[in-house]
Amino acid sequence: MALLVHLLACAFGLGSWVAVNGLWVELPLVVNTLPEGWDLPSYLTVIVQLANVGPLLVTLMHRLRPGRLKEPVVIYCILSIGVLSCVLLAFFWDKTTVVAGARRSTAFFVITFFLSLVDCTSSVTFLPFMMQLPANYITTYFIGEGLSGFIPGVVALAQSVGVAKCVNSSQGAGNHTDGGLWSPHTEYLPPNFSTQVFFVLLAAMMCVSLAAFAALNRLPRTFDLSTENLVPDAVASVCSGLENPGAETAGEGVKCPEEGAAARSEPLSASPKHSVYQLTFIYFMVVWVNCATNGVLPSVQTYSSKSYGNLAYHLSAALASVANPVACTIAMFFQNRSLVFLGVMTALGTGFGSYNMAMAAMSPCPLLQGSVVGEMIIVLSWLFFTGTLSYVKVMVGVILRDRSHSALVWCGAAAQVGSLVGSLAMFPLVNVYPLFKSGDFCSTRCPS
Repeated sequence: MALLVHLLACAFGLGSWVAVNGLWVELPLVVNTLPEGWDLPSYLTVIVQLANVGPLLVTLMHRLRPGRLKEPVVIYCILSIGVLSCVLLAFFWDKTTVVAGARRSTAFFVITFFLSLVDCTSSVTFLPFMMQLPANYITTYFIGEGLSGFIPGVVALAQSVGVAKCVNSSQGAGNHTDGGLWSPHTEYLPPNFSTQVFFVLLAAMMCVSLAAFAALNRLPRTFDLSTENLVPDAVASVCSGLENPGAETAGEGVKCPEEGAAARSEPLSASPKHSVYQLTFIYFMVVWVNCATNGVLPSVQTYSSKSYGNLAYHLSAALASVANPVACTIAMFFQNRSLVFLGVMTALGTGFGSYNMAMAAMSPCPLLQGSVVGEMIIVLSWLFFTGTLSYVKVMVGVILRDRSHSALVWCGAAAQVGSLVGSLAMFPLVNVYPLFKSGDFCSTRCPS
């Protein structure tokens, strides 16, 4: 019975952020169809931030009407909405309407908002429900939450999203042989399975999570539950704040207070002594890391990666999504709470992010465009950017978890401020001012 509960807890955690993570890793294919094109990620970062109204309403209900809001009812509702939204997305993701004289992906944006609402609200409902079980099952739940980023990334790699090739096409009629009448353009090869199938798979994973929750909710509370920890609790309790592909990204600010809830499942260690300057540095890292990973860089990922081709963009998005849970797993077994070390890791991640931003600013003619080396560098840069800063987020969460519950509450506030500022600051830079330029990989002529 104990093994069954572990499996159910893992499957339940899978539904926490699988929809939003799936959207991010599918963007390399979606941006080729929707009218927003390369600007689409900047819209998504803002939509995910707006969806935090869900956790806010749940929190207010708990404060204003304590005991009146039943987590199981809310969870049934949001998981059902998640399943329905994924199904609707599979059939209507490419439907557009005319808004203010331009075609807009209205259906995609509306459904994305509801999916983000589901995932963000899961942050303040799933974990309180899991608190009814021993803390050992909470760590298993966090493994499932990590899989919500890992599995979509692996599925996207298997899909081979949006791989393209350059072909020449004739611009005139007749049997002309003049080379000037031919021009290259990008032709997108069909993936191994369509976007519709991918979104149906997301719906299936949401159904698995809903079924697992239904089973957990009906479990008798009298049988002998497992007392074996699968992973270190201290790290597992803060890994939940990382699931925002690519990306990743949003709602983490709401998760941090819940990490305090997880902390209440076992005694906290003695509060470490930190000076005011050290605490200021810690919270600065929280704000900066979340600003970079949840707002600034995801908004320009198309500009930094797609200029190297769709394959580079595909690998950057998918591997960055996989890097998030992998970094969390590494942090479970390799913990270094030194502020100097975390500062170096933050600077290193910022360096990778700066390279990504520089390539976005140089779009559509970044460094080493058209070479395998350039493609490898941009993919690895996105991989290490996500991995290093994800590790920093885990360890900062562990430090604040051991300090106090209120420290985690402020961690949530700082993370949310960073994410919100990053996404709102980048939206006008991408969509209003011509700071970033798109281009066709095959037809763009760059200076030698």
